[in-house]
Amino acid sequence: MALAKFIEEAALALREAENHRKPCSPVRQLIGEQDIESAYKVQEINVDWALKNGKGLCGSKIGLTSAAVQKQLGVDQPDFGVLYSHTQIENNAKISSDELMQPKAEAEIAFVLKSGFDQPVSNIQQVIDATDYICASIEVVGSRVANWDIRITDTIADNASASHFVLGDLRVSAANFDFVNCEMKLLKNGEIASQGNGAACMGNPLNAVMWLANTRLSLGNPLKAGEIILSGALGPMVASSSGDIFTAEISGLGSVTFSIID
Repeated sequence: MALAKFIEEAALALREAENHRKPCSPVRQLIGEQDIESAYKVQEINVDWALKNGKGLCGSKIGLTSAAVQKQLGVDQPDFGVLYSHTQIENNAKISSDELMQPKAEAEIAFVLKSGFDQPVSNIQQVIDATDYICASIEVVGSRVANWDIRITDTIADNASASHFVLGDLRVSAANFDFVNCEMKLLKNGEIASQGNGAACMGNPLNAVMWLANTRLSLGNPLKAGEIILSGALGPMVASSSGDIFTAEISGLGSVTFSIID
């Protein structure tokens, strides 16, 4: 594990990047490229700082659910970050580009839990039983690291590159939903910019949520009722900028839309 002073320096660098809207150098230069424990410690420090400064939590996001992305970053497992209440965008709403940093959009299935997990999860039926409803979502990922020059420790430290998210209005039961074969289209300004399906997310988005439930439980911070879980991208992320309008369509879940303005 990296020395405590380097962990603190990495946390401060990411906070200052966020506060001044000026990306920083990769924090792996401080904590190393493979020290995942230190990277999560950096994330934890900044989450604690945010909570002490009035921010509220509403859930978690799962990242690195694509085998191709895992291979790119040299890892064999997903990662996770937290969702802040103030980063939720209403469906069909606009967000100022000033609130975003190097944004990219990706379409996902969101889970809203009706019960938490106080015991290890051994099968996906337990995830279905704990889910209140699912809906289409768009996650706006953003990096506080300049030019998205990231490795696994950079993105974990940077709250799994979380930025903002929007949920669709159609709420669907998780029971009998075809998580594996559901089709996704992400449109940018009316043109298809990304396509995929449920299998692109760890073979099944339920696998991703099961992984998160067990990981959070092992860390002594189990998932709780009411939490929103962004389960991971169903296709490639798409770069975005001011003036762009994004709409995600997921079969069986309808659509969700947001736009970026100056």
